[in-house]
Amino acid sequence: MNIILFGPPGAGKGTQSQFLVKNFKFNQISTGDLLRSEINSKSKLGIKISEIIDKGNLVSDELIFDILDMHLNKIKNLKNIIFDGYPRNFKQIKEFEILLLKHKLKINKILYLNVAREILQKRISGRVICSKCKKIYNIYVKDIEYQNHKCGNSFFVKRNDDDEKTILKRFDVFKLETSSLIEYYKDHEGFCEIDGNKEISQISEQIKAFLGI
Repeated sequence: MNIILFGPPGAGKGTQSQFLVKNFKFNQISTGDLLRSEINSKSKLGIKISEIIDKGNLVSDELIFDILDMHLNKIKNLKNIIFDGYPRNFKQIKEFEILLLKHKLKINKILYLNVAREILQKRISGRVICSKCKKIYNIYVKDIEYQNHKCGNSFFVKRNDDDEKTILKRFDVFKLETSSLIEYYKDHEGFCEIDGNKEISQISEQIKAFLGI
């Protein structure tokens, strides 16, 4: 089963993807993680990406396509993939379909994680990432995953792109761009809008129920 999981920045896509990876052996492909990896490499491309993101803008479709294509070429077993945050607009849908054909993939389920702007704003201040295991947590949402975190709180850091003003600008851009995305996918038999305003565990249960796992 291959899945598209999309929603605004800070909606919890990474957290829910990790839930599926850990409990149901899915493989997450996050365009955000791929971009951050390139940034951390401090390559010329990474520096260019960093400058774009720091201004609150979105990386070009062409650049995302190339990075994703390169990553798919490295994967030996293309099964149970979660496409986290891609595609994000109508142009990317067409490019994504080219990628699917090239790599002989089919999308079975499409999950739209919808969250209100005011809820997102409250979450941003508490979101951290463990610099050791790379898992994402929220210091104000002490769920089981947070409580069982073994690396220690000293490894918690704020992501470079987790600035409230920047995130909210990206949220507004996302809403503007993805209206056509939702319109395109809403009639797909595997489409489902998930209420991302709920607690993490409740969101996970919604996803489990829709996927039938």
